[in-house]
Amino acid sequence: QDVDEYYNGYANRTLWPVFHYRMDLAEFESGFAEGYERVNQRFADTLVPLIEPDDLIWIHDYHMFPLGQYLRDRGVTNRIGFFLHIPWPPYRLLLSLPNHRQLVETLLAYDVVGFQTKDSLASFHDYVTQEMGGAIGEDGRVSVGDRSMVAIACPIGIDTDNFVEASQSPAARYAYYRMRQSTNGRDMIIGVDRLDYSKGLEERFLGYERLLQQDETLHGEVFLLQIAPPSRGDVQSYQEIRASLDSLSGRINGAYADVEWVPIRYVNRGYPRDRLAGIYRAAKVGLVTPLRDGMNLVAKEYIAAQDPEDPGVLILSRFAGAAEQLTDALLINPYSAEEIAEAIKQALEMPREERIARWRACMDNVEAEDVMWWRKRFTEVLEGVAQVVG
Repeated sequence: QDVDEYYNGYANRTLWPVFHYRMDLAEFESGFAEGYERVNQRFADTLVPLIEPDDLIWIHDYHMFPLGQYLRDRGVTNRIGFFLHIPWPPYRLLLSLPNHRQLVETLLAYDVVGFQTKDSLASFHDYVTQEMGGAIGEDGRVSVGDRSMVAIACPIGIDTDNFVEASQSPAARYAYYRMRQSTNGRDMIIGVDRLDYSKGLEERFLGYERLLQQDETLHGEVFLLQIAPPSRGDVQSYQEIRASLDSLSGRINGAYADVEWVPIRYVNRGYPRDRLAGIYRAAKVGLVTPLRDGMNLVAKEYIAAQDPEDPGVLILSRFAGAAEQLTDALLINPYSAEEIAEAIKQALEMPREERIARWRACMDNVEAEDVMWWRKRFTEVLEGVAQVVG
């Protein structure tokens, strides 16, 4: 019951679609909300005996929005931070969520709340000021009545040094060698995404199909490798997206393949990160086109895996959080098949000097704002704020 109501229910059939702008997929069931509250209360009961007086507490993601409030209700006075890994929706979109104000009020129990992007932070500010009559201070402090906390934009990164090292490991080198053999001289486009309707996989396939329609010279010269391990298989909307992609990839391959070439290699399984690093490095184009994403670390992994002397080109959705940082990627509207097709063609034809310049600018950010930077920035703010009590 807890899994059905808390995880499959409120977290992934209510909050996830609303926060990813998919109101058409959101389900509002009172039992889901009750399960969400019940499980978070249980988390609080379990955690309280483990907390030491000088502990910093850092809670993560939409599964646990109210946990900080429940800890306060049990007398916990430690500094507590919360980080949201998914996007925060616009003010009016959030109004569609039953008990939306109650959910936002629980965030005032935290000392610091972190968002992936300035866009999400601005949307949170809009809600607080317009719906709750709150105020935003110059120091980032959010005040509503006699309660206040600090809200910041703090984009998560990858463990860049570790990933670069993994990309040069024997497993990565072997994966690169095998992929280069497999390409048989063709250019490879790579997409790696959990199977989810927010990732824009249908739109990606249609954009790639548009490219094949427009440029017959690319037939037999390029292919898309889409790695999409399944997730949340008990949720109906995820079953539907998988069936849709199975059908779409089959239709495109049926229309364009010949005995020596298949335009889409569609794989429903995951791979270890060192092998993925080798696969990324073998790809001339990284195609990252979510319809909405809090950050998208695949974009950063693709950059980190590249050969500095001959890097591939990152094509990135403007609606991924990473687009705020990786501004030298080819930024596209993932809903536009034409933009996707044009960007792929531009990437395939891009001169080496431009590819290096774009990669270097992206890599500078991936190195500077890595996961260690993210952890340090958030915890320093959490350690430095005036404490919230009660």
